[in-house]
Amino acid sequence: MATETHGAVETHAADAAHGGSGMSFHPMDQFIVKPLFGGDTVTFITPTNVTFWMLLTVLCIIGLMVLTTSKRAIVPGRGQSIAELAYGFVYKMVEDVTGKDGLKYFPYIMTLFMFIVVANFLGLIPGSFTTTSHIAVTSILGFGVFIGVTVLGFVKNGASFLGLFWVSSAPLPLRPILAIIEVISYFVRPVSHSIRLAGNMMAGHAVLKVFAGFAQVAAVAPVAILGVMAIYGLELLVAFIQAYVFTILTCVYLKDALHPSH
Repeated sequence: MATETHGAVETHAADAAHGGSGMSFHPMDQFIVKPLFGGDTVTFITPTNVTFWMLLTVLCIIGLMVLTTSKRAIVPGRGQSIAELAYGFVYKMVEDVTGKDGLKYFPYIMTLFMFIVVANFLGLIPGSFTTTSHIAVTSILGFGVFIGVTVLGFVKNGASFLGLFWVSSAPLPLRPILAIIEVISYFVRPVSHSIRLAGNMMAGHAVLKVFAGFAQVAAVAPVAILGVMAIYGLELLVAFIQAYVFTILTCVYLKDALHPSH
């Protein structure tokens, strides 16, 4: 992270040295990890813009899911209505995908969904930081799910959990080959799980920054502004869809852990 920050500083210095030639805006600057209280060095314990926006995400979730529902009004307000809709949406997802056995793990899945969706939406505020655009954040979420469901699979099923990799419905000569493919695809899960979320969030925000940069040019400003509006609307949809995809894949992996046989 310190190298990334230092590299960005050098890039800006090089632009200045060449009399401001080159791009006047840098779409990837919005993803640079910076110390919250100034300086250029980021260490393991340095408060950064990432930690600030992650903390703000947690506080927003507490405000939405705890404070707005504390009175449990019969006629809910806006905050309580959103909280109830989110709760019912994720509960139904977990029940439909994993069955009744998976409902005991609903709090964990609900926490994942709320953290990702709130972090995604906060990242759309001008001047904010999108924490879910960093693979360091999404990999923790993805590998957390992977390790959790793997341990759960062995605890619940013992050695029979390995039946997940043995396609008994396939012809016998093909089963060993399919088993190898299943093992590889299983261990790729946390990588694809985390990269999908980070990649989509980073790509969308980078394109948004590019169009915002072109809005500075008078000749193409009207088209660029329309592009910003269209992409921003698309990013609102992507922010929710990526949280949904991450959550439903978690439910699918949980179902495999609870019922591993093909």
